[in-house]
Amino acid sequence: MADSYNGSMPAPRLELRSVSKTYRNNGQPVPVLRDISLSLAPGDITAIVGRSGCGKTTLLNLAGAMDLPTSGEVLIDGRATSSLSDAELTALRRRRIGFVFQFFQLLPTLTVLENVELPLLLAARRQSAQAALDRLTWVGLEEKASSLPYQLSGGQMQRVAIARALVHSPDLLLADEPTGNLDTASGNRVLELLRESAERFGATVLLATHSPEAASLAGRRIHLRDGRIESID
Repeated sequence: MADSYNGSMPAPRLELRSVSKTYRNNGQPVPVLRDISLSLAPGDITAIVGRSGCGKTTLLNLAGAMDLPTSGEVLIDGRATSSLSDAELTALRRRRIGFVFQFFQLLPTLTVLENVELPLLLAARRQSAQAALDRLTWVGLEEKASSLPYQLSGGQMQRVAIARALVHSPDLLLADEPTGNLDTASGNRVLELLRESAERFGATVLLATHSPEAASLAGRRIHLRDGRIESID
């Protein structure tokens, strides 16, 4: 890494340095993020909060190497995502990053166990079925291993999505409105699992949410407004 850190302070797992993102619409520039800087250490839980359209999902996409910044740098363990080849970016996402989406993104024709196992199969990991079952057991759904997604409740589907996101023990867990479509009890269980993912697996958790309950999970809340950091608490 280019920077040196105090030996008592962990080096950032994820760092955004003066990151901006601009898209184009009919040839016209549309700024979405402007000069975002933040740093997350292993085990940190950070919430990105703000109204719809403020740039939360775009920030997660940049943090997860799903997209590249227009300017500035996104670094994972000190390495800029913009310096990686397409193959390296794919490997990074498959091995180091877990994603949890608002609408679950489970494949309807695969069983619950197969959905959880899928990231390991894509990464050609051995003993993938046992690892998937272990994660299902952790989220309390091992008895649903042979079920199809349509046979689950919304809360159960999100728990399966969390098991899938963590099946490969990622360093970075990104959650986009993880409780947005859940009732209060299911949402609270999902938040407990996100907290445990940081405490038990050492994942760095970054979640985008407009829910005060979800935001309260985080040790730090970054408030976005019109693509800029308005405040941090």
